[in-house]
Amino acid sequence: MLEQKITFDRLIRGIITVAIIVLVILTIDYLSSVLLPFVVAWLLAYLIHPLVKFTQYKLHVPTRALSIVVSLIFIIAVIFGVCYLIFPPMIEQFEKLGVLITRYVQDKTDTNNISQAIQEWLRENNQQIQDFLKQKDVTDAIKSIMPGVFNMLGHTANIIISVIASLITLLYMFFILLDYEYLTTNWIRIFPKKSRPFWQGLASDVERELNNYIRGQGLVALTMGILFCIGFTIIDFPMAIGLGILIGIMDLVPYLHTFALIPTAFLALLKAVDTGQNFWMILGAAVAVFCIVQVIIDLIVTPKIMGKAMRLNPAILLLSLSIWGALLGFIGLIIALPLTTIIMAYYKRYITKEEDEEEEEEATKKPSKSIFSKILRPKIFKKETTEGEPETVTANDVETLTQAEEVQETTEESKKSTE
Repeated sequence: MLEQKITFDRLIRGIITVAIIVLVILTIDYLSSVLLPFVVAWLLAYLIHPLVKFTQYKLHVPTRALSIVVSLIFIIAVIFGVCYLIFPPMIEQFEKLGVLITRYVQDKTDTNNISQAIQEWLRENNQQIQDFLKQKDVTDAIKSIMPGVFNMLGHTANIIISVIASLITLLYMFFILLDYEYLTTNWIRIFPKKSRPFWQGLASDVERELNNYIRGQGLVALTMGILFCIGFTIIDFPMAIGLGILIGIMDLVPYLHTFALIPTAFLALLKAVDTGQNFWMILGAAVAVFCIVQVIIDLIVTPKIMGKAMRLNPAILLLSLSIWGALLGFIGLIIALPLTTIIMAYYKRYITKEEDEEEEEEATKKPSKSIFSKILRPKIFKKETTEGEPETVTANDVETLTQAEEVQETTEESKKSTE
């Protein structure tokens, strides 16, 4: 590839290709606000499609539209169930903390002296306070507050626009799911026939890596949630199950669960005020659970699951999360690992040619099949059933097939001898 001469024609083609790529990138950047709901809808449709298929074909829902509605209702019910398990206890703990702090303040004798001192200071400085309120600076301050009111109205408009964008995303997702099979099989027709094999291979690679990532990270998050539930239950931490589930959900995006230290510190403070125990001891026990679970996940679970699925070094993993998160935000954190894996695979395949060398080495390492291996490990045959579905042949079928082959060989030999 590098040994080919650079002609004027190839140079012009290369410049045009680069210009087209830059134009496409600029167009996507310009239309990002319009394309983002569609991309999110396609990603959600990709995640929900297996559930829609299960609802339609396994539960025998008559139409695709109805199966989509049933699937969405089920997902919304699951989300509300998880929120009901986490947020009401959290609100209850907030209210309990307010009651405990009020009781704590009322029980202290020094607080009465503090409140009396404040009242005396207000009586002594009443005239100065009134003069301050009549100053021009206060009116100017009030005038400066008015733009904040308009900013609040602007934020309200932004919220309304966000709600409309969410509804548009749901509509996109619904219509994509209606014709999901048709879209996934015919999208390749938008490309010329010469380039279709490349784009088809790229799409299959993306789908494979995305499937590996979703399965792997889902198992890691599930394991982490279970371990945190067990650890918080052992140390008798408030909201042990709910907090463990919350951390497991947050870990669907790698290392996002570290932000769970904020509600953990709040719950540790609540327990300290409620029971009179040392706050630092309670928080230290919770942090110890974090450290132990993180060590188990990083040293045992992640290498076993994600290492095999994504084939990424932990340092490359963190670097990819940082880069894609800076480029694409929250969506970048979600798609960082699949995209990094695909880029590395294509770099090895087309630039360094390492993938071809690895495949050749694996092919040379494979032992040649001897006569004994053919006898001891017979080939598994497939036969077509009446309905057209493949069915694995049993050992008896293998024996009958081998006997038939032997009979055929003997008949051929007899024919040759007669001739």
